Amino acid sequence: MLTSNEVAQVFDTILSSPGMNEAVKIDLRISRKNVLLLTHVIEQGLHEKGEGKGSMFAAAPEEAKQELKDLLDDFLQKAGLVELSEKLKALASTK
Repeated sequence: MLTSNEVAQVFDTILSSPGMNEAVKIDLRISRKNVLLLTHVIEQGLHEKGEGKGSMFAAAPEEAKQELKDLLDDFLQKAGLVELSEKLKALASTK
C-alpha cells in the first residue's frame, strides 16, 4: 500500500507529464441536474479532500485549482444555475 506522500508524488508526476498543460476543447451536452451535481462534487474535492496529502487536489498547483473554480462558475453560468447554486449553498451552510 502506498503512503500518502507516495500518492502525492505519483499525482505530481502525472500532473507534470508532457502535454498536460495543453488546452483541449470538449464539446459536452449534459443536463442541468448533472451540471449542478458535477460542480458540487468538484467543489467538495477542492474544499474538503483537497486538504489531504494523498489527494490529487493537494498535488495540483494553485493556478490549476483556480482554473477549476473558474470552470465551475462558467458551467453554472451557461446552465443558468448560478442563483440556484448559491441558494443551495446557503441552505447547506445553515445546518
